[in-house]
Amino acid sequence: MVAKTFKFDDELEVNRLGYGTMQLPGKGVWGPNADPKAAVDVMDAVFNSDVNFIDTADAYGPLFANDYVRQALQDYEGAHKMIATKVGFTRQGPDVWTPLGNPDYLRQQVEINLFSLGLDSLDLIQLHRIDPHYPLADQVGVLADMKKEGKVKHIGLSQVTIDDIEAAQKITPIASVQNRYNLTDRHDEDVLNYADQHHIAFIPWYPLATGHLATATGPLADIAKAHRATPAQIALAWLLHRSDVILPIPGTSNVNHFFSNTAASRIALSAEEMTQLTNLSDAE
Repeated sequence: MVAKTFKFDDELEVNRLGYGTMQLPGKGVWGPNADPKAAVDVMDAVFNSDVNFIDTADAYGPLFANDYVRQALQDYEGAHKMIATKVGFTRQGPDVWTPLGNPDYLRQQVEINLFSLGLDSLDLIQLHRIDPHYPLADQVGVLADMKKEGKVKHIGLSQVTIDDIEAAQKITPIASVQNRYNLTDRHDEDVLNYADQHHIAFIPWYPLATGHLATATGPLADIAKAHRATPAQIALAWLLHRSDVILPIPGTSNVNHFFSNTAASRIALSAEEMTQLTNLSDAE
């Protein structure tokens, strides 16, 4: 049976299909959305849906994605939504991402995320990348310090190996790993298996990068037709069935597309369908 939720602690339990804000800013994740109101409308839809795990970062825009989240959050009066954010990148232009693990900069980013989101504490702060120019103990250590200060509840890593996770766990508990993973990109299968064994949330970024598999004539089409679904929905459903620790965060700047993505959580794939999908490759 596929788990519907994932539990971070006794207070934070989320529905496993979340939402990522990376597509809300302009092209190249740079500057404002061409229609800022539409971006806020998407966030309004997210807050008023069953989705209660939202992934963002001050690097998205920079700051524009967080601002759209904050605007929607101001009018939201429902149950708590878990908001995860990230630190460790600087931005110099569209599609330019430069890691910086200076602990003073990471501390500043935590404060910037708190301010730009309008929050007193962050449910989950993730290190975007481990910067080899600074000791891991300094990068993760400053986040652990801010956890002790009550500004951060949980700490995660992104695009890491098992060795990275184990080294970080000697400094502070690691609650999540955000690595690239999808139906056709499973290079980090070992990291997923480790996360599964240790109840660490595995947040696959780029969850719908399924290439031609997700096209109307691709190999997913027959399974999608059987479920009256889209190939993209089947790709998300495969992730949800693959492991109970996987928390997909498909992003979109379109309200209808958002609701289409959330429908994937209601798809029940058979064991035979899971085998078919798992055996697919982008070379087919």
